[in-house]
Amino acid sequence: MLIIRNGTLIDPEGQRTFRGDIWIKDGQIARIVEREEKEAGLSEGGQEVEAEVPDGTEIIDATGLLAGPGLIDTHVHFRDPGFTYKEDILSGGQAAKKGGYTGIVLMANTKPCVDNEETLSYVLARGKETGIRISSCATVTKGMQGKELVDMESLKEAAGFTDDGKPLLSEELVEEAMRRVHALGKPISFHEENPAFIKNNGINEGKVAEALGIKGSPRDAEIDLIRRDTALALKTGAKVVIQHISTKEGVELVRKAKAAGADIHAEATPHHFTLTEEAVLEKGTLAKMNPPLREEEDRKAICRGLSDGTIDLIATDHAPHSRDEKKKPLTEAPSGILGLETALPLAIRELVRKGYLTYPQLFERMSLAPAKLYQLPGGRLQEGEVADLVLFKDTENFRVERFLSKSQNSPFIGETLPGVVKMTICGGSIVYREEA
Repeated sequence: MLIIRNGTLIDPEGQRTFRGDIWIKDGQIARIVEREEKEAGLSEGGQEVEAEVPDGTEIIDATGLLAGPGLIDTHVHFRDPGFTYKEDILSGGQAAKKGGYTGIVLMANTKPCVDNEETLSYVLARGKETGIRISSCATVTKGMQGKELVDMESLKEAAGFTDDGKPLLSEELVEEAMRRVHALGKPISFHEENPAFIKNNGINEGKVAEALGIKGSPRDAEIDLIRRDTALALKTGAKVVIQHISTKEGVELVRKAKAAGADIHAEATPHHFTLTEEAVLEKGTLAKMNPPLREEEDRKAICRGLSDGTIDLIATDHAPHSRDEKKKPLTEAPSGILGLETALPLAIRELVRKGYLTYPQLFERMSLAPAKLYQLPGGRLQEGEVADLVLFKDTENFRVERFLSKSQNSPFIGETLPGVVKMTICGGSIVYREEA
């Protein structure tokens, strides 16, 4: 038995926060005692609460802390198999736990990629060693070549399907993929950057690229494929996810598709709702990612999209790279940054404190909605649900210096952020506890 006492509890499904205790037994939330009930010293049956605490129960004093469902990230790269010098499933799991995550959906662009049952089984088996819930997508096409669909029915253990990292260019193939995943009841996710528009990826085509003497990646590259895939989502009825949205026009296309009845979802990353293309001038390759950071109006549009529910998922696109890789010239270095250990603090600073989201809304975007979309345990703070929780202190700041990830490629190094994760609990077990 584990009791979390006197915390401020975040209930994303009920859209409320309240003071209370959480009783955990056999991996589940056995009881939630609201503060008024607790102060009266009574349980629902009228018996004294304190008298019911079994011997050997660990009691955690959560005074001054917030407690919500464990975070779930639907877009993560752990680089395992094939690129484990950047990250592996165990090191990635450590980073996730420190960030407050109890659920992870991995991308399939490993080596070999997850286009077969053997690789999928390896990833899922390694994931069980982390102490948190690791799922994985499978690829949409064989070898991520964009030519032939995988045997989706044989990959039913996958959380969903995506060729993330490589845009799918054949409209006929995309439509057929949507129809097949619709029959399976799985989501399909798309990396929306048409390479026909792009001269240099990872940097927005705009004033910063011009100052650097390069062409960059224009917003039309994203808009073109989002327009196509929102239309196909409406046509096929598939659960379609627009990954790491970066443009104001893309946000509006998703908004219109949802209004028209499409089963469409969109991800926003912490870096896209926090930074703009100017970060490249200061941070160089540490601010290079696909799709790129864009303009202030795009950043604001993403924040507004999160606020009104047009964007229903906050996903990190956690993308580790080695120091040597990121030291290459801007046009040669790989795109991508770390995200798991800074996502919640950035969301607190940029979304909660600036009035875009309440805490229940934030946890809906970071926990409940991901759980619902990918049919995963967690996301709810209710009796009878799995005891997957994060406890954090939003009044405490920390300086971003080192990560538990194998890689250190973050533009936020050196910044002071609010929101220190004190404890992560998965299935009733404490899997991360801040060192004293």
